[in-house]
Amino acid sequence: MSVALQSEAIDVAAEYAKLVRDSPGAAVATFTGYVRDHSGQQSVTELELEHYPEMALKVLEDLGQSATERFGLSGWRIVHRFGRLAVSETIVWVGAVADHRGEAISACELMMDTLKTDAPFWKREQGAAGEQWVASRDSDSARRARWQSGEAQ
Repeated sequence: MSVALQSEAIDVAAEYAKLVRDSPGAAVATFTGYVRDHSGQQSVTELELEHYPEMALKVLEDLGQSATERFGLSGWRIVHRFGRLAVSETIVWVGAVADHRGEAISACELMMDTLKTDAPFWKREQGAAGEQWVASRDSDSARRARWQSGEAQ
């Protein structure tokens, strides 16, 4: 049950192996997010992620603990990149271990939906049209709100 913030590439296979080795359970769910080559109608060639390290660690640790309390997890891990990332590089990896698949899958979904809105990361995209900061999306806020309202399980 831990968080890592790193500039180096995420070794997805190693993260998975560590998660299941440290927290064996009946169900494991993971999510891996990558840099897209587009944003809306604009092409993207690079993504730069800035963050507030101490606050990001605290928010992500609290998020993992919250998911554990809500879904009875026996293990979880969140790994998030920062710095300059090329298209197709991994940005984030989230894993959850539970007694049942529904809880593991829901925990990953909760962690990602909340991470997108609550964690202090700022994205700047580079592309043919120049550079632009990525604004928060209404759809991310709506996904986050359904967890607060109890609509999502």
